[in-house]
Amino acid sequence: MDEETKLSRKTVLKAALAAGVAAPVALFGGPALARTNAAGGSAPELTPSCHDDDEPTIEQTEGPYFKPNSPERTNLVTPGTQGTRLTVTGYVFGRACLPVNRALLDFWQADVNGAYDNTGYTFRGHQYTNAQGAFTLSTIVPGLYPGRTRHIHVKVQAPGRPILTTQLYFPGEPRNNTDTIFDARLLMTVRDNGSAKEAAFDFVLDVPQTPTSAPPTSTTTGAPTSTPPGDTSWAAGTAYAAGARVTYGGLAYVCLQAHTAQPGWEPPAVPALWRAA
Repeated sequence: MDEETKLSRKTVLKAALAAGVAAPVALFGGPALARTNAAGGSAPELTPSCHDDDEPTIEQTEGPYFKPNSPERTNLVTPGTQGTRLTVTGYVFGRACLPVNRALLDFWQADVNGAYDNTGYTFRGHQYTNAQGAFTLSTIVPGLYPGRTRHIHVKVQAPGRPILTTQLYFPGEPRNNTDTIFDARLLMTVRDNGSAKEAAFDFVLDVPQTPTSAPPTSTTTGAPTSTPPGDTSWAAGTAYAAGARVTYGGLAYVCLQAHTAQPGWEPPAVPALWRAA
């Protein structure tokens, strides 16, 4: 497989930081290539990394507040909900670093006051990843309660495979240093977006997969569904689909990941998004 096609979502985010711009929301929640496809076609190791310093996600206790049969939904916020709005996005990968389609994610957390709803299903819900292994959760930043740092509970399960039970944490929390359960390997990447926050985390499951050089195809709603005929000049603010062709600085480029262009994301500056044709 060509080295230029061995791309990762994390590489895109690093490119944004290097360019001095914020990664667009669509890049957090939209389809992207698996972090880095396993090289060659050789059988993966029992627990390989995804070549972005990621090993299979570690397990943690489910705690005393889990409830089965949560409703299927991606938005845990209802009218009148108090708290700082939070959007968590990411991907679920298997042992070959390829996306897991229809992986189940069951989230539960405390409200803004640090209380769990043990009679109903407030701040509880499950969802499934799409064909690109992506998920999006709309919620709030959970409150604190005695003995614990800020966290979100989750169970993740690939179809027909064992359940991974774990927790997600927030960087910069003072209680991270005193919580005996906290593990830095489960820290989300969090950034401000006005009065709200955006977080990202990718799960790696111990699920066998067959390495492939074929990247997943983008199916983002609202994104172009076909490649425009011929080359067009690159322009900020344009939504590009994977496979779209543009010219920039007299050179031709092919889009590798669906995204909305913005200043600082010119094709020569972000090889994770564009490849010279």
